[in-house]
Amino acid sequence: MILFPAIDLKNGQCVRLEQGDMARATVFNLNPAAQAQSFVEQGFEYLHVVDLDGAFAGKPVNAEAVETMLKTIRIPVQLGGGIRDLETVEAWLDKGITRVIIGTAAVRDPELVKAAAKKFPGRVAVGLDARDGKVAVEGWAETSQVTVLEIAQRFEDAGVAAIIFTDIARDGLLKGLNLDATIALADAISIPVIASGGLASIEDVKAMLTPRAKKLAGAIAGRALYDGRLDPAAALTLIRNARAPGS
Repeated sequence: MILFPAIDLKNGQCVRLEQGDMARATVFNLNPAAQAQSFVEQGFEYLHVVDLDGAFAGKPVNAEAVETMLKTIRIPVQLGGGIRDLETVEAWLDKGITRVIIGTAAVRDPELVKAAAKKFPGRVAVGLDARDGKVAVEGWAETSQVTVLEIAQRFEDAGVAAIIFTDIARDGLLKGLNLDATIALADAISIPVIASGGLASIEDVKAMLTPRAKKLAGAIAGRALYDGRLDPAAALTLIRNARAPGS
């Protein structure tokens, strides 16, 4: 299980939103690269970055901030937000992003995901963000009529590296992960699933390490890390111990 610290970019700054609402943004760091470096120093192994402005604009907006981060840190980075065509996928991978996350385009243009996953095996993830079980798109501004499972099943044999499943109702509110829905999704498909939205405390990390959650590939932590509710050292120690042989 990988615990991904999240950096959400808005106007070049590191922010957290509540329920995906751009009007409810809290700025946590004016320097995203320094924030990324801080996560590396805390012992995290993989960074999750979202270009929030890009998700709304449909194209990369915070590229400069992302590129500065890539020059600053040496751990893998997965990036989502505004990635809607093969050229953008390729450009980010060329710049050093380890894995791109396709969200809106996965709903609107599933063939793009299939083409990208075929061309770049293991380097394309799908971000599925749900409001009441239905997938939201365009930076969560619109809700589609399709369920998360319906979309996920389209990519069963496409070579997608992971599905990142976010419960919008919980995102940024520290209410705890929606593990029931996330595990149900993971049990229904063969693609690894990463839980996102609402991770609040060490209890969520412990829940991720229970036998019923064994199919989950990881979880994304945002606000809980920024406001000190989740101790990175304690969380990472728990995960390391769970990975140890015989545990």
